[in-house]
Amino acid sequence: MKQPEADSYWGGVLKSMGLVFGDIGTSPIYTLTVIVTLTKPSQESIYGIISLIVWTLILLVTVEYAWLAMSLGRKGEGGTIVLREILVRMLKPGRKLVFVTFLSYVGICLLIGDGVITPAISILSAVEGMELIPGLEHISQGTLILIASVIAIALFYFQNRGTDRMAATFGPLMMLWFISLTIFGMLSIADHPAVLKAVSPLYGARFLMDNGMAGFFVLSEVILCATGGEALYADMGHLGRRPIVRAWYLVFFALLINYLGQGAYIITHPDAQNILFGMARDKAAFLYIPFLILAITATVIASQALISGVFSIVYQGITTRILPLLKIDYTSSHLKSQIYIASVNWLLMALVLMIMLIFRKSENLAAAYGLAVTGTMTITGIMMTMIYARTTKKWKVPVAILVTLVDFAFLIANLNKFPHGGYWSIILASFPFATILIWTCGQKALYRALKPLDFEVFEVAYSQIYAKQKNIPGTALFFLKDWHVIPPYLVHCIIRSNIIYERNVLISIFRTDEPYGVENQLKLVLASGLDAIEIHAGYMEILDIESILKENGIQEKVIFYGIEEIETSNVIWKIFSVLKKQTSNFVQFNKLPAAKLQGVVTRVEM
Repeated sequence: MKQPEADSYWGGVLKSMGLVFGDIGTSPIYTLTVIVTLTKPSQESIYGIISLIVWTLILLVTVEYAWLAMSLGRKGEGGTIVLREILVRMLKPGRKLVFVTFLSYVGICLLIGDGVITPAISILSAVEGMELIPGLEHISQGTLILIASVIAIALFYFQNRGTDRMAATFGPLMMLWFISLTIFGMLSIADHPAVLKAVSPLYGARFLMDNGMAGFFVLSEVILCATGGEALYADMGHLGRRPIVRAWYLVFFALLINYLGQGAYIITHPDAQNILFGMARDKAAFLYIPFLILAITATVIASQALISGVFSIVYQGITTRILPLLKIDYTSSHLKSQIYIASVNWLLMALVLMIMLIFRKSENLAAAYGLAVTGTMTITGIMMTMIYARTTKKWKVPVAILVTLVDFAFLIANLNKFPHGGYWSIILASFPFATILIWTCGQKALYRALKPLDFEVFEVAYSQIYAKQKNIPGTALFFLKDWHVIPPYLVHCIIRSNIIYERNVLISIFRTDEPYGVENQLKLVLASGLDAIEIHAGYMEILDIESILKENGIQEKVIFYGIEEIETSNVIWKIFSVLKKQTSNFVQFNKLPAAKLQGVVTRVEM
């Protein structure tokens, strides 16, 4: 997998708008609409809320992600796993490393959970704009849910076709969306220019002081404006830092003008309910239906980016051995980052539809939205602070601490949502988290239960059998974690069953803590007729093992691999056993030729 090539200035900006800013770019559809249903709008309160939104975007997106997080990368890659890999090199084994690993697991799972709620709230909120079309004022909520569900099903159905071709149109469409937001915002500001004062942080501070705890809990809805901010860092590997940061300044301007315009619209129309769509219809009624179609398209693009992001996170989890091996398809012949994971896709679709049916309205869904985002942002802040404290850029530590404290304040405010649907964020994140814990602990316990042999012990018995010269013509491959340690299936195959070929090659694959890079080393004549090859690959690399073998002059006749049949009375290990049976094994995951495969079963008690 290669890193993205440099684009022209505007080419990079357009791609960033299509692939990174869909989520945060569609938040104006629902953010103020949700806040106004909870807070009685007055001129002072609207100024305060707009001020909080503006400074949330500045502190949590510009400072935390565009400036701090995005300067921390590994070969251009970003995200929670990258922060963990940076810290792994800085910390000695111990409690701090365990804490960092735990935080990274939680961050990954919260993002996966977010992949369910974001498409649901984005698509549903856009479809609800149909209520403002003349003649459709009394359309039932059930019909709106049906339309949103059909759009969601279509979105997931076409995932296996790949987004490569569609991605070319994403950027221009999102650019058109941001231009529309800016124009409608400016037209609305013209009705009440005094709203520009809301840019001052004093109005936000005054709102929090005047409203006490009620004002503090409004932060749990204000955070909706920054959802998707974490995508700047997580998607850095697709496009590079510069295009994303450049695009963000344009996106920030569009969002700033639009939120100010929405504030002006609420002040001049205090009874308005669907703020963005009401403002658009008020300013250009003849353009309302095209704008609504554009809004629905933008939410589909936002959802698409998040689904692709979940695929990428799951792939990183698989290669770093914290998640089971799932069947992966590559949907592009020239872009290896374009992957499709069927099991994840259909599970996401089922959960999105379920969430839509449970919450029914976008304003209800807002109650479940925010905990995952603020949790991820807080984890990013903590890990960034730990990294900067161990580098030469210690002057960034106070800034990192400041944004982490702001993240934490938003997280505390969002705990208020827990009984009203916020618990769904935890439920959705708990499944991948439980899977990670069971899988990682199960793999370690299985390795201990298998009681592997040291290579030196194996070599003595192997050499005795090989010396009998009853060897099968051809080359046999054996996959193992590390050729220094021989697993039972290999002992069973060669020592007990005397299945020994003229040439036997032990293959070990090591995932490095770098995202990219593939190196291999052939170790010849470990013993008569016995060689080994070590492949070191970055955790984002998609390996072509057959090509690597051919480069090293290895033409296999048969490929052996181990299958563990687990016997246990322990409930956790029973779940682990089911996971192993339901997911691909190593050779299936790496798409090795089925005609040459020979699985060797080992019965293990755990």
